[in-house]
Amino acid sequence: QVQLAESGGGLVQAGGSLRLSCAASGSIFSIDVMDWYRQTPGKQRELIAAISSGGSTNYADSVKGRFTITRDNAKNTVYLQMNSLKPEDTAVYYCNVKARLRPSIFDTVDSWGQGTQVTVSS
Repeated sequence: QVQLAESGGGLVQAGGSLRLSCAASGSIFSIDVMDWYRQTPGKQRELIAAISSGGSTNYADSVKGRFTITRDNAKNTVYLQMNSLKPEDTAVYYCNVKARLRPSIFDTVDSWGQGTQVTVSS
């Protein structure tokens, strides 16, 4: 119903930058919240950034001031600009999208991207 395609992960040195993208496709009427999560082995998936349909943003304390989440509603795409990267940012990053297939909120589906590895070397 809704497919997400992530891109932009990779290996970067500490202090460097990366930009992640996540494009949603399918029978989408509208998209509500778009989020970025990350997960390291043995730990729970952690919400790090969220953006509403109106553009309001929220960040986890661990990334506030370094990461910026934005969205392009015309392209159904969410971005995560990551600056001043630290080794502790190393993780698999996942996008999450809550999309409506029809106008009713009861037709909302929760979709996950496939994950993209971000590795920050010291």
